[in-house]
Amino acid sequence: MEITVLSVPDCPNLTLLSERLAPLLKGRPDVHVIYRTVEQLEQAQAWGMTGSPTLLINGRDLFAEPGHTASLSCRLYRTETGSLEGAPSTEQLRQALER
Repeated sequence: MEITVLSVPDCPNLTLLSERLAPLLKGRPDVHVIYRTVEQLEQAQAWGMTGSPTLLINGRDLFAEPGHTASLSCRLYRTETGSLEGAPSTEQLRQALER
């Protein structure tokens, strides 16, 4: 499995995503994580980034919402409790990795 994390420089939510993802990846040598910094809208369009950070699993954004286009802005994720946060919850990430 390949995970790509797309973010703008100095993204304030990149640390949160990384902290939530790290324990889920322990003992998973089958998972390869790539971090890419996106600085231009053209890159965001080419790589499918709809806000920072964007998490792609095997090239797909499993958290994509209809109507969102490429963007260099901050991205918010709706958690299972309905709150908006800068990264998917640990449980949402766990479910995405199991798909």
